[in-house]
Amino acid sequence: MSNNKKSKYMILSTQIRNFYDLEAWKVSHDFVLEIYKITKNFPKDELYGVVSQLRRAASSVTANIAEGFSRYHFKDKIRFYYQARGSVSEAQNFLLLAKDLGYIKFEQCGIIGEKGNNSRQLINGLIRSIENNIK
Repeated sequence: MSNNKKSKYMILSTQIRNFYDLEAWKVSHDFVLEIYKITKNFPKDELYGVVSQLRRAASSVTANIAEGFSRYHFKDKIRFYYQARGSVSEAQNFLLLAKDLGYIKFEQCGIIGEKGNNSRQLINGLIRSIENNIK
């Protein structure tokens, strides 16, 4: 496999055939990976606190995009995309908490938070697309 971004997500064509073909999932997946990387350095006494909450919220974003993609009915799909969007905000909330507790630097929080904003924008695009199909 080549080192390009497409092979990283097992894409064989430009068509969207699987959840991992969605740009919203790819950007959100990178957001989750960043969360996991930074939380490795958090205090061990936060393992069941901020670390767990932050990882759970972040991983929920991609899980909900994946599940929504596989749903047949538009209203079912959109419900999971709404959940994914809410999970981005939840993860960003815990990022701010981690910053305020001194676990990550202001700059790091901003960079990862911006990845969350990009994720949310792409999820909003999925939601708009589904809403247009419902109408």
